[in-house]
Amino acid sequence: MSIRTILTQGDPALSKVCHKVTRFDDKLANLLDDLKETLMEAGGVGLAAPQVGILRRAVIVVPDPETDDMVELVNPEILAQEGEENGLEGCLSLPGLWGYVKRPTWVKVRAQDRFGNWFETEGTGMAARCFCHELGHLEGQMYDELTDRLYTEEELDAMEEERTGKPIKRRGRRRRRK
Repeated sequence: MSIRTILTQGDPALSKVCHKVTRFDDKLANLLDDLKETLMEAGGVGLAAPQVGILRRAVIVVPDPETDDMVELVNPEILAQEGEENGLEGCLSLPGLWGYVKRPTWVKVRAQDRFGNWFETEGTGMAARCFCHELGHLEGQMYDELTDRLYTEEELDAMEEERTGKPIKRRGRRRRRK
């Protein structure tokens, strides 16, 4: 396993539609393991293969950041979705920026595992948001295309301080990104 370089906005790979995975072999297993290690190192909650320059339909998602359990999704597709909520998103490919994006409150996803076996999973709230965000990467879409405005961490801190009336303590704090 190795930590891969995460591409940032402007890299052409991030705007391309990814190819379906057809070979479930050691190369795919290595990619998935590298995505996991890279995601853990970066402190995010999701990472798609195109974010490391591989144009294949594979993503890693942490549906519940409290547990850090990771779900591998190969050739994923959203089968169903319900509800809608506006929520804050960030992206490892847009470091230091966040924006509000409308996403479904619940999604059901069908995907394959690293061996080619089909399965279904679903998620609400943050998990649904992560699934949608990462599957968007597979279509060459980034969340900044879906938001009206991008915010810096300082702007978000100022907004939170204004909302709560309490100063934000930044020491040791790390905002998790998708």
